[in-house]
Amino acid sequence: MPEGHSVHRLARQFADVFVGERLAVSSPQGRFVQGAALLDGHVLSGSEAHGKHLFLRFEHGLVLHVHLGLYGAWDFGGDAGFRGASSIGAPRRIGEREVYDDGGDSEHPGDGEYAGPPAPVGAVRVRLASSRGWADLRGATTCEALTDAEAAAVTARLGPDPLRNQPGDRDSFLAALAKKRTPLATLLMDQKVIAGVGNVYRAELLFRQRLDPWLPGTALPPEAAALLWDDTVALMSDGVRDGRIITTPARYWADTAGGLPEPEDAHFVYRRQGQACRDCGTAVALTEHGARKLYWCPACQQG
Repeated sequence: MPEGHSVHRLARQFADVFVGERLAVSSPQGRFVQGAALLDGHVLSGSEAHGKHLFLRFEHGLVLHVHLGLYGAWDFGGDAGFRGASSIGAPRRIGEREVYDDGGDSEHPGDGEYAGPPAPVGAVRVRLASSRGWADLRGATTCEALTDAEAAAVTARLGPDPLRNQPGDRDSFLAALAKKRTPLATLLMDQKVIAGVGNVYRAELLFRQRLDPWLPGTALPPEAAALLWDDTVALMSDGVRDGRIITTPARYWADTAGGLPEPEDAHFVYRRQGQACRDCGTAVALTEHGARKLYWCPACQQG
């Protein structure tokens, strides 16, 4: 499932290429026909993310709310001024890296004449199209048209988002941890406690902070909880910048010539079960926790 940094990148991309544009909204698949009719022909006025939720706001007070879930993805295309990734989402299909294809070669990207969006391919839940480009959504868990009040109710149910990092968010996170006996490995995946963290960030943050995944929230000192929040803000902000989850510093990378590490060098413990811990040499462990795979170092994360 795409984690919060990917959804914030989506929000940024929609802002870059669609905000201020009057959009044709349709549902080629047919499952969002009524919602599309409510949005069709209106100007997109804003784009924002909260955790793993994307909110596309239209001028007439309605909002397209999307949660990609495990299988959702957005595909984009357009003219020479239509910049950004051509596909974001669905890790099973495109991996953690985003796909870029702006319709031209490396010397003249996107110089081809734009003739409008192509015929829909596959189960396109919703298509947004402007005079400059298009975006197709497939496979999302949630795709609905909401009022502003209904969208606010969705965000009210979520915990603080480290990528928004509003005043009081860190204190809210600390307070939520302090009153729960639930293990940290569970709490970091609870979107009501902290919004946007997924399985990769969970494993990597717990390792970086040398925290036992089964430590109850109530047992984590406030200063350690504050460091955990701050590290989450920093790591996820890096993810927005890089378009990838990279949690290891450059000294752990075999090759730094490209500026970013190869996938096998990018993480401390995630998907490294059985391999030596980068810091102590102990074999990285793997177990099922809350129906998700949990990776950790039994030596580095004892307490």
